[in-house]
Amino acid sequence: MSNAPQQLKPAAAASLALWHDMIARCDMTGLAAIAHPDVVFRSPAVFAPYQSAPVLVQIISTVVQVFEDFTYHRELATDDGLNVVLEFSARVGDRELKGIDMIRFDKDGKIVEFEVMVRPLSGLQALSGEMGQRLKAAGPA
Repeated sequence: MSNAPQQLKPAAAASLALWHDMIARCDMTGLAAIAHPDVVFRSPAVFAPYQSAPVLVQIISTVVQVFEDFTYHRELATDDGLNVVLEFSARVGDRELKGIDMIRFDKDGKIVEFEVMVRPLSGLQALSGEMGQRLKAAGPA
């Protein structure tokens, strides 16, 4: 990433606009349409990545229910116009957290990789515990 403002490729920008709309509505029903079938999701809580659009949809649909007071603060794009980093803050119960979503798009604007990083540890533990309970109850995608 450079210091100069970068812009996403048009297809990636369109998908990101849909992403922001879904987040604002807390409704991820359109996520599968902008996710590559073999999308890779990297969680801040587990070592091994998850892979597939249905799994991404299940995880993100759950996390939007877990997060309270979720807000994006900054958006940074890479020089190639296919990657974006979104800085956010949220709360899980009484634990505040900060994090980033790193999203990589293909030339068609499909999400091919989605990685999340969260701090501090107490926020990550609260998020991980709540996500584990809800995903266990929901069953595998």
